[in-house]
Amino acid sequence: MGRKNNTNVSDFILLGLTDSEEMRLVLFSLFLLIYLMTVLGNAGMILLIRLDLQLHTPMYFFLSHLSFLDLSYSTVITPKTLENLLTSTKSISFEGCFTQMYFFVLLAATECSLLSSMAYDRYAGICNPLQYPVVMSMTLCCSLITASYVIGFFDSIITVLWISSLPFCDSNVVRHFFCDTTPILVLSCTDTRDAEIMIFILCGSTLMVSLITISASYGSILSTILKISSSSGKQKAFSTCASHLLGVSIFYGTLIFTYLKPSKSYSLGKDQVASVFYSVVIPMLNPLIYSLRNKDVKSALIRMMQKREDTQHLR
Repeated sequence: MGRKNNTNVSDFILLGLTDSEEMRLVLFSLFLLIYLMTVLGNAGMILLIRLDLQLHTPMYFFLSHLSFLDLSYSTVITPKTLENLLTSTKSISFEGCFTQMYFFVLLAATECSLLSSMAYDRYAGICNPLQYPVVMSMTLCCSLITASYVIGFFDSIITVLWISSLPFCDSNVVRHFFCDTTPILVLSCTDTRDAEIMIFILCGSTLMVSLITISASYGSILSTILKISSSSGKQKAFSTCASHLLGVSIFYGTLIFTYLKPSKSYSLGKDQVASVFYSVVIPMLNPLIYSLRNKDVKSALIRMMQKREDTQHLR
């Protein structure tokens, strides 16, 4: 991430969410609570899936990686945000800013691809139940996960290398609470249209391919469900998809609203609210979405608690 000679900026100032001292303390408490719930929920989900043998299936294999991604990109953003809510400087180094951007884009792009893999898994489970164990082999699952991380890596490295090579000559005040692509682009003292087009094509392609895969999968799922004669069978099929569909809708809705538009249309208020939602709130909500509506997870949690009680009684 080498800088050009005409870049005078050595660090950035993250403007944050508010200038009010009282609001900053309120937001600090709220963000800290959300982050602790995020860590507890996602780490708990990963641990539960790893320890319960009945959850060693492709669906929960993908879900454990989703929890890892949510935990990771919340950690990339929230601790620095909490620090800036308590300090007056709110600075972040040039290298630190683009490192944060790199991991954020990497993890977010990986999650897009992972969500499409999860949709395909649901398609295979509902539309081809007899062939499901053969189709969704561990080899295919690992290949899909690897492909998701590879896509995220290329999206992030190209984005960060391109933006970090732009000249930053004047203002270093980022109108955001973390180093996101759009707020950094508007600070460059050169024409950023090429960079915007590149990012739009790169990230837009990841979004669109994922959305097409998800739409095609759920189109086939819906067609299959409508052919089921029993109402209980339809309800069971719908319940296996509802959590994933809800998570997808929230995640993609905020991403599309924030990124698939020119940087000149960036709005401090609206875009920050959307950013808080997908970077801070959604990682906390996902474990709740996938556990509260999931009988397998509830049963696994009950088994773990009973096992712990039995162990304590033996002692």
